[in-house]
Amino acid sequence: MALPLVKELREKTGAGLLDCQKALGEADGDLDKALRLLRERGLAKAAKKATRAATDGTIGAYIHPGGKIGVLVEVNCETDFVAKTAEFQQLVKDVAMQVAAAAPRYVSRTEIPGEELVAEREIYRAQALQAGKPEKVVDRIIEGQVERFYKEVCLLEQPFIKQSDRTVEEIIKEAIVRFGVNVAVRRFARFQLGETVGKESPAGGPPGA
Repeated sequence: MALPLVKELREKTGAGLLDCQKALGEADGDLDKALRLLRERGLAKAAKKATRAATDGTIGAYIHPGGKIGVLVEVNCETDFVAKTAEFQQLVKDVAMQVAAAAPRYVSRTEIPGEELVAEREIYRAQALQAGKPEKVVDRIIEGQVERFYKEVCLLEQPFIKQSDRTVEEIIKEAIVRFGVNVAVRRFARFQLGETVGKESPAGGPPGA
């Protein structure tokens, strides 16, 4: 298998040399197909590790140029050794930059208060009916709107700012595979100069790690 392709695949996925060679072989040298194969396998491995306790980690900070937006984020992992690696520290920085840029309000959808979802659904129902949509399709429209709401306010469901074709959750799961331990975004706080206390972003809770 061509060395440049193997090298590029390793850089994009963080997977091992043999795994990259095998994926490229199965994909007949198609880099995109090999990338999909490794991601699918990685997500399966990550799912097994995501149930393990992640009680170590680090708290990272990011101040956006100009000093008007600041973020604190806690990202957990299983060992102090992993937490101190440059790659883990970069992951924490990337998550903090994501929070600064995309302004999520929660880590995951499980943190959204039930009453907030009820209110959102009522708004979407009223909008659909006012637009003259048939009653039989209104519920389907509402669920589609709710899914878009999740992608807007939940950090893990947002498109990753560095690779918009992937979500933050996919980035975290791929990190789990690379590090060989569970990794989880525990919480964050986002501050924007001049905003009122009532508009401050709430800290997120654990996404089931």
